[in-house]
Amino acid sequence: MIETDILIIGAGPTGLFTVFEAGLLKLRCHIIDALPQPGGQLSELYPKKPIFDIPGFPEVLAGDLVHNLMEQIKQFQPGFTLGERADTIEKLNDGTFVVTTDKGTKHHANSVAIAGGLGSFEPRKPLIDDIDFYEDKGVNYFIKDPEEFRGKRVVIAGGGDSALDWSIFLADVASEVTLIHRRNEFRGALDSVDKVQELKNKGKIRLITPAEVTGLHGDEHLSAIDIDENGAHRKIETDFFIPLFGLSPKLGPIANWGLEIEKNAIKVDNSLDYQTNIPGIYAIGDVNTYPGKLKLILCGFHEATLMCQSVYQRINPGKKHVLKYTTVSGIDGFDGSRKEAEKAVVKSIE
Repeated sequence: MIETDILIIGAGPTGLFTVFEAGLLKLRCHIIDALPQPGGQLSELYPKKPIFDIPGFPEVLAGDLVHNLMEQIKQFQPGFTLGERADTIEKLNDGTFVVTTDKGTKHHANSVAIAGGLGSFEPRKPLIDDIDFYEDKGVNYFIKDPEEFRGKRVVIAGGGDSALDWSIFLADVASEVTLIHRRNEFRGALDSVDKVQELKNKGKIRLITPAEVTGLHGDEHLSAIDIDENGAHRKIETDFFIPLFGLSPKLGPIANWGLEIEKNAIKVDNSLDYQTNIPGIYAIGDVNTYPGKLKLILCGFHEATLMCQSVYQRINPGKKHVLKYTTVSGIDGFDGSRKEAEKAVVKSIE
């Protein structure tokens, strides 16, 4: 049983920033996410997409924002359960919660913060006969450990950033990388497209466009695929087929937790702390809804801040918390010289 003060469901930007705000209040956090790495959509769908509405950053790449958030919360040592989906929730007699994942991992927390963005993500699967049979037998929808593909033949299908980025990365890992896309044009970052073309010219990536994978072959493990290239059919031998067609957002099992749902979003009270109809369960970020809701990352940061203040009072009833600015109070983990400098500034003001 994993013990924590706040159990955060969703490792997107809002979930990650919650760790920072909770850490300032000396509250422990643990994060569950169905994806194999932190970052949510930012990491999985468009790591190289520029974001323009983060305060203090005229422009920041989505992947860089995730990296910075991870650096910011490192000092508070959050726990992570990645590659597992929050499945069931049980409210105990003392008002705390036990959340169990689809793989049986149990988490016990005073409060639960649902920060699942647009919901849990499920891979968009191509319509190919018997594809379910080959899952985990050569068909992968996520790349959790690139070393699994070292020295292997790999076929990647897709036209977005994930397909481009992994093709580039695996070019130095796999013995053979083939990238298949149904169009000649790609949706990913231009520098990634240029890099793929460069690797193709060097013979490190085989690029087949426009084409689609239409069939799979193999007894106990995938051994070959069928492709349709401009009406011409052929077979390619391979060890792995990785279709990267994006992710489909769904609330998933959370929709069955007794929460008030409106248009696939969780209704919350935005007049105070973004709590749901179940005391102790909060919803922040794109997953929630209330009058005037804006689905922006910076709004999720604001909601996370107020939610953490509410959880502090829930854990410490009647205890007054005095809000201090980090410019004065500092953050645990900073060195002594920083703290001494802050004291000198305060003294000079006095």
